[in-house]
Amino acid sequence: MSSFPENNRTWQILHGANKGNYAVGAYNCYNTDGVMAVIRAAENKKSPAIIQLFPWTLHFQGKQFVKFVIEYAHNASVPIAVHLDHCIQSADVDLALSLSVPFDSIMVDASTLSPEENIRTCKSYVERATALGICIEAEMGRMEGGEDGLPHVDMETILTKPDEAETFVRETGVHFLAPSFGNIHGAYGPGGAEKAWDLERLKKIHEALPGLPLALHGTHPVSDELFLESMKCGMRKINLNRTVRDGYTQFVAENAGKLELTVLSMRGVEIYTKGVERMMDVLGSSGKA
Repeated sequence: MSSFPENNRTWQILHGANKGNYAVGAYNCYNTDGVMAVIRAAENKKSPAIIQLFPWTLHFQGKQFVKFVIEYAHNASVPIAVHLDHCIQSADVDLALSLSVPFDSIMVDASTLSPEENIRTCKSYVERATALGICIEAEMGRMEGGEDGLPHVDMETILTKPDEAETFVRETGVHFLAPSFGNIHGAYGPGGAEKAWDLERLKKIHEALPGLPLALHGTHPVSDELFLESMKCGMRKINLNRTVRDGYTQFVAENAGKLELTVLSMRGVEIYTKGVERMMDVLGSSGKA
């Protein structure tokens, strides 16, 4: 029987993507419709997948909802991991590490701290998480923008330095790295992600960390072609939120109050599922489970 981290579900999914030269979507879910859509899409497409929850879920929907999501995902017919995204507050990491049914992986976001404090913080959580069989993702550098629970950053983006990436990973022991290379949370400015992303920097980060799965944040709006370019630079975990959710959100907004709630939910999940399936095809994970 394999030992940690090889027996960890997120680790298995992302290293499988590394070997197969594809990427896996990590889909941010806010309710049962989103969870059902990801699981149904993964089973339909025979694709591995990662369901992502925010710390908001722990506080608003609670531990029992998280337990439901993890058990639902782990009982799917294909490999699906459940990941806690962007834990900025230490209390949120502590809460996540205390769950009786644990997450497969957690992103510790200490990027607002100094580089030295980021390393110390990530290392301490890696040590605790490892004892529980949980993998850790960390952000090196800093990404602008705002997402659920994330601060808007007015300062100039701090980009990941390729020559420091290997040291960061070695000293912290993190299992996955989310680099900052011009990607931002929220809307991109004129020229979009194509202008903002420094793919040459990303390529150098990948070369400094061969074999380590990289995680892509800041993916809306991003073209299919740019996703493929990022995969050539080691991106294996692709965080997806509005890219797959906007069709569902629009449908619900237009039909709430017009359709019975049961019909609204069923049709909404169908639309959501199709959005997830399309990205599984784009990322090349379809048929890989």
